[in-house]
Amino acid sequence: EFRRVLFRSVKIFNDKGCDELILLDISATPAHREPDYALIEEIVSESFMPVAYGGGVSSAAQARRIFSLGVEKVVLNSNAVENPGLVSEISSLAGASSTVVSVDVGRDWLRRNRVMTQCGQRKTNLEPVEWARRAVAHGAGEIVINSIDRDGTMEGYDLALINEISRAVDVPVVALGGAGQESHLRQVVDAGAAAAAAGSLFVFQGPHRAVLITYPNEDKLSTLFG
Repeated sequence: EFRRVLFRSVKIFNDKGCDELILLDISATPAHREPDYALIEEIVSESFMPVAYGGGVSSAAQARRIFSLGVEKVVLNSNAVENPGLVSEISSLAGASSTVVSVDVGRDWLRRNRVMTQCGQRKTNLEPVEWARRAVAHGAGEIVINSIDRDGTMEGYDLALINEISRAVDVPVVALGGAGQESHLRQVVDAGAAAAAAGSLFVFQGPHRAVLITYPNEDKLSTLFG
């Protein structure tokens, strides 16, 4: 059932002209699982969009195998924090443009932004701006900022955080976490993001959050960002 829904979703995003599909297996690293290579290969074969994959990647050899399946970007999160050298290894292997570091950001008890790992289960003392700078220095060509406190709320991105990090690094910053309406996409780009990523916005519709996969057409996107 899961695979049927997943592949149906990929087909819908294909048909609607989605720019890029970011596939994140958020349970892989906490469960100490390797990437599901067979599933990744199936998704890439079904996708007309560039695919970025993250989840369970702990070695350059795994990244090489993922790239061989047709994935264009590998996304690192917890394993990059625990082993920053992995970012350098993958960047040397495939280039900075194919090496993405995703940063989960939450608040500590003093309400300070801090990097979190293991699917938000583990707090670190890392400050997000400093970690983003370090990730880029190690070879990351793109940074994804996921505001986990806003994830699923559909109340908008953390614009201040995105603006701060976008000004601190010289690579594209992609915002994730909190989008609930199309105007939020424009707001976060105006705040400095190179691109906006979303999940709930494109899946849940209406006050009761009915499941209806959608994506803005070219005319809407031109109006939004024109």
